[in-house]
Amino acid sequence: MAQNLKKMNEPATREQRLETYQPLSGMVVPRFAGISTFMRLPYLAPTQAPGEIDIAILGIPFDGATTNRPGTRLGPRQVREASSLMRLVNYGTLVAPYDLCACADVGDVPVNPIDVQDTLRRIEAEVSYLHQGGVTPLSIGGDHIISYPILRALAAKSGPMGLIHVDAHSDTGDTYFGGQKLTHGTPFRRAIEDGVLDPKRMVQIGIRGHMYAADEREWALDQGIRIIDMEEVVEKGIPYAVAESRRIVGMDPTYFTFDIDSIDPAFAPGTGTPEIGGFTSREALQLVRGFRHLNLVGADMVEVSPPLDQSGGTALVGASIAFELLCLLAEARAERVSKETRLNVV
Repeated sequence: MAQNLKKMNEPATREQRLETYQPLSGMVVPRFAGISTFMRLPYLAPTQAPGEIDIAILGIPFDGATTNRPGTRLGPRQVREASSLMRLVNYGTLVAPYDLCACADVGDVPVNPIDVQDTLRRIEAEVSYLHQGGVTPLSIGGDHIISYPILRALAAKSGPMGLIHVDAHSDTGDTYFGGQKLTHGTPFRRAIEDGVLDPKRMVQIGIRGHMYAADEREWALDQGIRIIDMEEVVEKGIPYAVAESRRIVGMDPTYFTFDIDSIDPAFAPGTGTPEIGGFTSREALQLVRGFRHLNLVGADMVEVSPPLDQSGGTALVGASIAFELLCLLAEARAERVSKETRLNVV
């Protein structure tokens, strides 16, 4: 009996964890049935995640920093439902993320819908707990302010982050509405000011549309941010944008943030600040898949607003991008572990 008890108390092996944290099979329970979790993965409380899983998918249902059309607080719930269509292997890259990493849905950050600063503290605390415990975060927003506390949490352990930022807008504005500094249009200026984001290792892809003032772009360029706007992407192509971005971020720790409004509203209308002339959904897949084998330590997909697209089409695009990000993170993490193992052997 003592021997059996010892076995029960022994930590699970990597193989056991990978076997445990698999999506619910659509061949066992139909995709329209069961409890909605991201990618049909098991649910795990955040406090149980360190030492148990490798990648946590968490919802951040907050749109209290939105300055135009709201609704992204409902994004994680609808993206969860849409993600039931995701399967096990990436058709384009053949990456099988659940064979590489133990993944789980850790629920939603308990945001405060009427207090931006309190919500940012809550996001930073939960992501910090996961990251300090060795868990890689993949976050589903929510408006784009959520990237700011996540970067703060990651940088506390890894140092200033590099950033791949796919968006229609630069989100490097300073203030809105009489001095408000915490909005979905300001997260990356705040992160740079805090020293948690390295602007010289930051690239913005697909920027287009309109600005309140030229300072928004000028300030970004003055910090050393590389802006590959949509006109440059169209002129030089996605492979160029990928190669240029990879050169800038290098192999130091990097975060990936994807705003759904980077995609043309013909393909993703359910977002608060749509801008015409964006990526097609197919081009977005090509772009994201170009960032394999980087040192990615976290990612988010933001700004899906279900009330603005009741068909659920935008949420499906968002869930598909989230799966692509999961593949990138799983491969990057597996490569880091392999490298660390080789170094320890030597």
